Amino acid sequence: MSTEEHDLQGAPFLKEQIAGLYEPAGSKATGEAAERSTKHNREVTEAIPYWQDWREAASQIKQYAVANLDKLLVEFEEKITARGATVLWAEDAEEANRHVLAIAREHGVKTVVKGKSMVTEEMELNHKLAEAGIRAVETDLGEYIVQLAEQRPTHIVTPALHLSAKEVGELFAEKLGEPFSAEHEHLTKLARKHLRQEFLNADMGTSGTNFAIADTGTLAIVENEGNVGLSTSTPPIHVALIGVEKVLPRIDYLPLFLNMLARVGTGQKLTSYTHLIHGATPGRKLYVILLDNGRTNVLRDKAARRALCCIRCGMCLNVCPVYRRVGGWAYGWVYPGPIGSIISPHLIGMDKAGSLPFASTLCGACSDVCPVKIDIPHQLVHLRHRAVNEPSPARSLGDRLTWKLWAWAMGGPRRYRAAMGLVKLGVRLARFLPWHPGKLGAWTRGRALPQVPRGKSFRAEKRSSDET
Repeated sequence: MSTEEHDLQGAPFLKEQIAGLYEPAGSKATGEAAERSTKHNREVTEAIPYWQDWREAASQIKQYAVANLDKLLVEFEEKITARGATVLWAEDAEEANRHVLAIAREHGVKTVVKGKSMVTEEMELNHKLAEAGIRAVETDLGEYIVQLAEQRPTHIVTPALHLSAKEVGELFAEKLGEPFSAEHEHLTKLARKHLRQEFLNADMGTSGTNFAIADTGTLAIVENEGNVGLSTSTPPIHVALIGVEKVLPRIDYLPLFLNMLARVGTGQKLTSYTHLIHGATPGRKLYVILLDNGRTNVLRDKAARRALCCIRCGMCLNVCPVYRRVGGWAYGWVYPGPIGSIISPHLIGMDKAGSLPFASTLCGACSDVCPVKIDIPHQLVHLRHRAVNEPSPARSLGDRLTWKLWAWAMGGPRRYRAAMGLVKLGVRLARFLPWHPGKLGAWTRGRALPQVPRGKSFRAEKRSSDET
């Protein structure tokens, strides 16, 4: 699949031809799985009496790390370089891809096995490798499934959340030639069988990193499947791709984050595997690529800076009523849900993603469950303010005229009554129209028009009660 075709998999907020929040092909599995995960998360965290103390401590540590990124990243580089790693810096995805391709060319790489990494999704690394004639294989089960389906991940922790076991079984039958099964354990065994040889044959392995620890120069990577361990240790070359915000000041803080990430991410006390990589092992190459790709834009915006504290647990997605309704593809880029709505406008530009901060009910559920206490609703409001004052999809001529008209209509009781009369008339007439234009059409594809109330208006009722 070409990059252009890949991008058409779904991006209503970033594409002019798709309007509104309704996703006709949205999967019921997304909402159901998100609800189960949320319930499990509550049970796990409520069983810990000092959970709120953990949240406060984690929040303070991450805020300190973000405020001192320049010093901590240099310290991390010095420590891991001293242990044989090669550290490369990348201002954007294009430069990071150049680094990876240069490493691949230098070592004659033909096949790459990939541990799970949201950074490589930002980079569109699989497509860049394919263009260079290099075969890339996702080894995380969820990522492997969506790669076979030629789709984007729909969740930052569970990439195939939108697919049921039946759909995965049908996919394996079509792509792998295996007999159909909808049994979870059997599907996992099938994936393991097909991936085992990939690890043995690979020339290079890539991974993301959950935490880069400054005082020891350590890469900390957590997982449940064992694929990251194989991707980083079996091939002769390991390339770790890290967003610059992933740094922690001291290894003493790591246990706190390991305890929290497992509980909110997957509902476990601890993930099955925790890998601590302190440097290159003898006879193998370790490259570490530190990627900015717009993160310094977040750092410059003081009101948005705390978004960099995110540890990618995915819990804000699970509790979000909008995400449950529309699914991950509707957000148009790598990061869906509330966290995507506050970081994508910084990473890819307000001109492309300025609509995303409006994709929220501002209910605050995301902020309540965030393990590092990111003030997501406040950041959404901040970005909405920016979106209507900077070039963005939210600052279209039509929207500006609409809000000016609204402000004029709300400016006096007579104008208000006249406007409400027109609205009531419009709602009554709209149901007789054979088609609904523009945003009205986007609304009515997934919703019914409201019923116009009969009888006295609220103002008339209030006036009558005052007179009596």
